[in-house]
Amino acid sequence: MNKIPAAIFGASGMVGQRFASLLQNHPQIELVAAYSSDRSRGKTLGEIWRIPEIPLIEDVSSLKLEKLDVEDAAAKGVKIAFGALPADLARDVELVAASKGIAVFSNAGAYRMESDVPILIPEINFDHLNIVDVQRKNRNSKGFIVTNSNCSVAGLSVALKPLVDRLRFKRVFVSTYQAISGAGYPGVPSLDINANCLPFIKNEEEKMNREARKILGSFNGKSIDPRDIEVWAHCVRVPCRDGHLESVSILLDGQPPSVEELERIFDEFTGVPQELKLPTAPQQAIIVRKERDRPQPILDAMAGYPDRARGMAVSVGRIRIDGNLLRFFCLVHNTLRGGAGDSVLNAECAIHEGKT
Repeated sequence: MNKIPAAIFGASGMVGQRFASLLQNHPQIELVAAYSSDRSRGKTLGEIWRIPEIPLIEDVSSLKLEKLDVEDAAAKGVKIAFGALPADLARDVELVAASKGIAVFSNAGAYRMESDVPILIPEINFDHLNIVDVQRKNRNSKGFIVTNSNCSVAGLSVALKPLVDRLRFKRVFVSTYQAISGAGYPGVPSLDINANCLPFIKNEEEKMNREARKILGSFNGKSIDPRDIEVWAHCVRVPCRDGHLESVSILLDGQPPSVEELERIFDEFTGVPQELKLPTAPQQAIIVRKERDRPQPILDAMAGYPDRARGMAVSVGRIRIDGNLLRFFCLVHNTLRGGAGDSVLNAECAIHEGKT
């Protein structure tokens, strides 16, 4: 099988580097170009590498970072672009790339709430991928844009999906404890975050509500009808490198199931990527932790198997029922399942469906 040539837009940041780590030795996709800011241009990926626990193969390590140029990517035959740009820059770059026939899988928030762009978490809403056909028609474009979600929404939405399909509720209350890598590199100044917590992350709480409604909504063939649910969030930055821990409370309508039944519901949750055995799909999308002090970022952020899917599983634990109140914790790796990993999985879905 000939591999599909791909590029990274914004390769020098934390999510961009996660893209590079996931694309090396990928069975379907070949990384042929990496574009970055002026500060890193001319250096190799190996020279600016900041994920020391993941070694780079020589072909990827020696790849030179180039000035961001969509025309150059198209000339190199790039068919897939993975976007790790700031939203303001992504808005122009990703649209131009799609117009050149490139399939863009973006971590940026620039297009998430556009009516013809999916926020794809394929275990939840695989069929939302079909809206790219509407998008191509609307924009007279050969390419398209698919986004992943906000990093905190990713973990929450995966945990909510098996519940919204079986239980009745309209409101979700969540407090997030978000890792500093979610702020990009170099992240939060050490004097602000060391031995401290920051109880405000700009726009984060609003994103969690509107994105969850879209992700959990239904595709009607022309647009996505949002789910009738509200997510009320408190978002806090904490001194942890990777992994967003989230405390979730849901007031259920009607008789709640037992804790044992809820554990089974979470444990048995699966989706199309698992059925298709896609390369970056974890065998289990949700891993239930029964220990009283789990999940923990340092122990569970890299949950998921096989090796290519490490960090792609959402961990759920401390499940409690008090009357009609359901409470639990969930944990998501913010730059993998909540970032680059989900976009790579989205690309694998698009390849399987013949979209690219």
